[in-house]
Amino acid sequence: MELPKKMRAAVLYDWNDFRLTEVDVPEPQDSEVLIKVESCSICAGDVKIITRGMMGQPPMGEFIIGHEYAGTVVKLGPNVEEFAVGDRVTVEVHKGCGRCKNCLDGKVTVCLNYGNTAKGHRANGFTTNGGFADYAVNHVNTVSKIPDNISFDEATIITTAGTSLFGIERMGGFIAGENVAVLGPGSIGLMAVQCAKALGAANVMLTGTRDERLELGKELGADNTINVKKEDPVKKIQELTGGIGADLVLVTSGSEAAFNQALKAVRKGGDITLLAHFDDPVKVEIGLAIQKMNNIYTIRGEGRQCTHRSLELMAEGKIQAKPLLTHSFPLEQLREGFDVFMERRDGAIKVVIHP
Repeated sequence: MELPKKMRAAVLYDWNDFRLTEVDVPEPQDSEVLIKVESCSICAGDVKIITRGMMGQPPMGEFIIGHEYAGTVVKLGPNVEEFAVGDRVTVEVHKGCGRCKNCLDGKVTVCLNYGNTAKGHRANGFTTNGGFADYAVNHVNTVSKIPDNISFDEATIITTAGTSLFGIERMGGFIAGENVAVLGPGSIGLMAVQCAKALGAANVMLTGTRDERLELGKELGADNTINVKKEDPVKKIQELTGGIGADLVLVTSGSEAAFNQALKAVRKGGDITLLAHFDDPVKVEIGLAIQKMNNIYTIRGEGRQCTHRSLELMAEGKIQAKPLLTHSFPLEQLREGFDVFMERRDGAIKVVIHP
């Protein structure tokens, strides 16, 4: 296959200033594959990247944004036996250094050499170039083959699904039949609803402020939905659990109110996982967690191969990506895609970009 020397890529030049630029097609190195990008979805993490940045971000004028993408393998680097040219694949963000204590423990998303490419760390779309481009390079550790019954667009959601699944696994999983509250009906929250039901939760309660999102959550498996503008979510969760509270609370909304609701809605001895990013300091009643002996967990990204597991759940029809895919644009209209996503225009949840 003869490949072009140049490609189009969305390069970040300044805050809120990304431009479609012609750059060299990257060359896959040892244990890497070159992917022709077919679909790349916009995530809230991308918004943070372009508006305020994250640690380890490459210099302005060089950095290609985008991290939730899928495509076709078009070239293999040395020592790649796991994939072949023509394979349909999707990616996850983090490739740890593989040598620090955290990576050896499977905590690659908090690699102790985060951002240090010389020691092998990569986080495409965060610390290394990403997928809002015609082509992207990925280490084989971050690549998965897409089952035949999953489209490229759907496959871009495995990072979202993997994050939701990782939030559950971080608590050690849970026993089928327990009650789960999901606070926030964004894409991660809607995936968390599905993952909880797929793993046997008895009663999944979803809270939020938008009736249309809550209705979608119900269609995707939520047993009860609660509009926090219309009723007290803590009181309702207590009512739905016989006054005991939720066994597990997954906080997918990065708000102070949601964190405090979780502390009040969880049962004594129950668990809380924070999946959301909290951009600003929050004030919470942490004493409640101590009084009730609650465990509070946090996650970053989609660790412990949860993307691979979520891909299997999707292939088996136990979780769905298609209902979350609300808009699509060609790469030339990436700015419009971001505007639609950030303004939640026309009910936007996941906006997919096609190079």
